[in-house]
Amino acid sequence: MLMAMIENIYETMNLRITETAFELHLRKIYPTRNILSMRETETVSGQDCLDVQKKTDGSVNIIGEVATDPVASWMIQSAQVASKFTLFTHHAKTFPDLVTALRNSMLRAGVFKDERTAEEQVVSVLNFDIHLVKDFRGRRYIERVTECIPVEEKNEYTFDHRKEKTMEGKMDKFIDNATIYFTKTTNRELYKYRNILEYQDGNYVLTNPISDKNIREMRNNMDDSDIDGFNDFLERNWGIKAPKEIYYGEDGEVETTSVGSQTEGPKKRGRKPKNATQV
Repeated sequence: MLMAMIENIYETMNLRITETAFELHLRKIYPTRNILSMRETETVSGQDCLDVQKKTDGSVNIIGEVATDPVASWMIQSAQVASKFTLFTHHAKTFPDLVTALRNSMLRAGVFKDERTAEEQVVSVLNFDIHLVKDFRGRRYIERVTECIPVEEKNEYTFDHRKEKTMEGKMDKFIDNATIYFTKTTNRELYKYRNILEYQDGNYVLTNPISDKNIREMRNNMDDSDIDGFNDFLERNWGIKAPKEIYYGEDGEVETTSVGSQTEGPKKRGRKPKNATQV
């Protein structure tokens, strides 16, 4: 499936491949694409390959298979810097298993010493998990598409103890803050996950909408025609309407249009003219 996904990546995006053994052969399948493939040797490590690729103007990093601890470290690095997004394969059975396996690989590789910090880094780079299965009849199909949603840290502490007049009241407020602190320290939830699409009874069913953050990022990396199709898909299936963009005409009149839709006549986007009405 990873090979087939390349066809849907814009040809303007340069592909950078890192593998422990050449298996994808993407330069043969897509000879017109800008693809640079590397693998480690006895004298050149995979980390050296990754460091070189960061300087080659790559847009998409692809890790053939995250099967060892060092490769997991490469994947996290490539997803955080020097590329728009990263694709990789893994053999985890569930999404929590995927997070746990990558976290443990980071710890064993010595990149992090603390489990929570390592898990935070893993969750921050995982957007979607496309899970494939092979049943006992030999059929291969996509079982589910899962989205990872990092839980943002919120400051829930209060300073209400300053308003209390009695020592008993101040202690109650202090204990409330202490309870919040120990809850965050011991049982803090780092991420949530939900299935966007599932295979049910021979059909694919949309189960949950994509998060607002990922929708915005997906729109920002699409051309106009794809944005129009994506907006139609969101509204048809989940009732999510495209946001409006504000334009100012030659006479200062405010005009709006849906993101990605084609407008009639030239419209200028910019600062509000001095005589324009605030909206």
